[in-house]
Amino acid sequence: MGHPSPFPEHPKDGPKRQIEREFGVPIPGEILTPDKWAQTALKDLPQQGPISFPTVFGRIAPVIVDIGCGNGRYLLGSAYTRANFDHIGFDVLPMVIRYATRRGNQRGLSNLRFGVADGLKVVRQLLGPASVDEIHIYHPQPYHDVREAGRRLLTPSFISSVHDCLKPGGELYLQTDHPGYWKAMRESASHFFDFHERIGRWSDSPRGRTRREILSMKRGLPIFRGMGTRKENLDVATKERLVRELPLPLFGIHAESMRLDREEATIRE
Repeated sequence: MGHPSPFPEHPKDGPKRQIEREFGVPIPGEILTPDKWAQTALKDLPQQGPISFPTVFGRIAPVIVDIGCGNGRYLLGSAYTRANFDHIGFDVLPMVIRYATRRGNQRGLSNLRFGVADGLKVVRQLLGPASVDEIHIYHPQPYHDVREAGRRLLTPSFISSVHDCLKPGGELYLQTDHPGYWKAMRESASHFFDFHERIGRWSDSPRGRTRREILSMKRGLPIFRGMGTRKENLDVATKERLVRELPLPLFGIHAESMRLDREEATIRE
């Protein structure tokens, strides 16, 4: 997927643009004057049934979803450069959604919304069947203690639900710095998607699509990235069999990733 850089250049003449930085890396877009701000908070999630995207955005357009979006860095950049796409980010932590919403508002991104919800609720309630074009999941929490393995998001059942939510030709993007989790998610995803590991950084954000990616690169951790296109030849019986037979994401502790988890938990915004 290629699209222009989400980091605007400073003009040689005229007023200086208001650019935020995070660990020295610009946050996509620029802070506009308040009269140009948007409203990006998605406060009233449906209690039953999926989100109506035309109602939320006031138009019909392709939809991109980021599950576990954190402070919204990736979606800010994508919404800034792909105005013809609508974007929704979800995270279970209200605090990070407040940061994401504030930044989306300040950049006037009317094609962007953020809401508080966990990943299972997103794919099994908030997204309808064959309703979105891209789903992005960057650095899901690995729950390093094997006793918490049941809390890991990217199970075969979850990946099957992601497949359900994507339109024909829809794409799944995955990324982690945990080698054990990567092996597990890549194996499961390959049964539901034509999945390929990406060698090298994302061309649109070579310094990092997410805060965690930036921190991991600064610590010299390997980053595992990949993208898959939805397989179209899977019937219900086949998917149910895969969910039964494929292993859960079981893996051991990765000390460097765990240390970075603890460090990241102390960072605000």
